[in-house]
Formats: sequence, structure tokens, C-alpha cells
Amino acid sequence: MPPINEQITRVWNILSTPLVSIGQSELSFWKILAILITLAVIVGGAKFLRRLVTGKLLEQTVHDEGTRVALGTILQYLLVFFGFLIVLQSAGIDLSTLTVLSGTIGLGIGFGLQNIVDNFFSGLIILLERPVKVGDRIEIGSINGDVTRIAIRSTTIRTNENINIIVPNSEFVSRQVINWSHTDRNVRIAIPVGVSYKSDPEKVHNVLLRVAEHHPAILDHPRPDVIFPGFGDSSLDFELRVWTRTHIQIPKILRSEINYRIFEAFRTNGIEIPFPQRDIHFRSSAAGIWSKETEATEK
Repeated sequence: MPPINEQITRVWNILSTPLVSIGQSELSFWKILAILITLAVIVGGAKFLRRLVTGKLLEQTVHDEGTRVALGTILQYLLVFFGFLIVLQSAGIDLSTLTVLSGTIGLGIGFGLQNIVDNFFSGLIILLERPVKVGDRIEIGSINGDVTRIAIRSTTIRTNENINIIVPNSEFVSRQVINWSHTDRNVRIAIPVGVSYKSDPEKVHNVLLRVAEHHPAILDHPRPDVIFPGFGDSSLDFELRVWTRTHIQIPKILRSEINYRIFEAFRTNGIEIPFPQRDIHFRSSAAGIWSKETEATEK
């Protein structure tokens, strides 16, 4: 059995044997392993610094959590990018030899990976401009829900049915997005109501306001109000407009609760809710009567 020193030397020779040549640089198994370990350390360190920046350093100066997350994410990707370049240069790889390779990769990005690149830069735009942020109630197309996570490629939206929908970031840049809570969580909800023409409009106004004032989910400021937009075919049309902060995710539930209370309040105060009525008038023409009488006479 050969001595231990010879075994170590033999193993080292195998590990240091060049496997790949890039320009004038030769990469052995050992050098490739060292590069991968260094890159793993850089990625882990970048994630740690992101958490440190978002959780500790910027907590006192930047009060908005979304801004801290955006800055931390951008810092992480910059550290990984420049760390990757430094590792390659330290390993003796001349980056100028990768010009042809980078051109080929760029061509592939232009054709095959354009959607990924589009989503990547759209994610950076979202993190910087912040048209949407985590916790916002948004509506994009037929999707309505809360933003739970914004990544560099896609955004996660949770619907009222507790379904997570992954939306590419490019959708938020190229399409119209309704953000229900962009500046604050206060949302106004309108409840249309029709009453009989025999009803007193002032009484209807007061009853609707009392219904709104006694609901715990309706805000006192801004105050609820009632408008009288016009006259319907068989009803006087009113609209109760209220503000809420707690029912922004479930506006239909709030409308349902208020409708129950309005119905009970109208019944208590003798206010009638009409239903559509149609009057049908029958008219016989003289020619029609003459033809029927003539036919009977001939028989």
C-alpha cells in the first residue's frame, strides 16, 4: 500500500487536472468546486445582508415596509452580480474571452427568454415605483385579491377563496390595474335603493343614514351620505354611500348586511319597496271586428 503522502498527492493531481479551457484559463475540478462554494457563500451572504438591511438598518429611517423590501432585494441582486464577476476574475478567467458567449446568450435572451427578461425588469419597476405592494387589494383582469408576495419574476395574489394566483410581473406594467388600497385602506361602497313614489324622500334619507350609523364596519369619517340620483320607472332611486376599512376584501358581505338592515328599517318605518309594474291595454280595430262579423254572417 503506498504511503499516505503519495495518496494525497495522487488525489490532488486528479483534482487539479484541467478539465475545461476558457481562452488562456484552465479550469480543474478543484477550481470549479472552489468557484461553486464561493458563489454559494456570496448568495447566502447577500440574503443575510438583505434581511439585515430590511429588518435592522432601514427600520428607523425607512418606515414603509415595501420600500425596505425593494431596497433589500435590489441590494441582494447587485451583490450577487458583482460577486460573481469578482469570483470569475479571481479564478483567472478572462471575462473578455466570454464576449462571443455573452453575445450568443444575448441572442437567446432576445428570442427564447424575452418573457423572462420582461418579467424580470417589470419586477424591478414594481419594486422601485411600487404601483402595488404587499397587502394591497388589487384587481387585474378577472383576478381580485390581496398581494401576498412580490418576487423578481412574479407576484402572488390570494383571492377570497384562499387561492393563490401567480401573476407574471409584466402584467402589472402592460395592463390596467385597479388598486383599492394604493394610498390608504379606506374604500367607499355604494348601495342603491328604490322606494315607492308614495314615500317621503326626507324620511327615506334619514332612515338610510341611521342604518349606516349603526353598522360597526362603517366609518364615521368620512361620514356616510345619501344621494337622490333620479326617478325610476316605478321607484324613487336613492343611493347610500358608506366608507369602510375592514371590509375591503369582502365588499359583497357588507352590502348584504346593509341590505338586510335597510329592509328591516323600511318595514319598521312603513316605507314601501316597489316592484316593477306594467299595464297592458287591449285595443280592437274596427276592421278586425267587421271581418269577424262578416265571416259569421256568411256561415
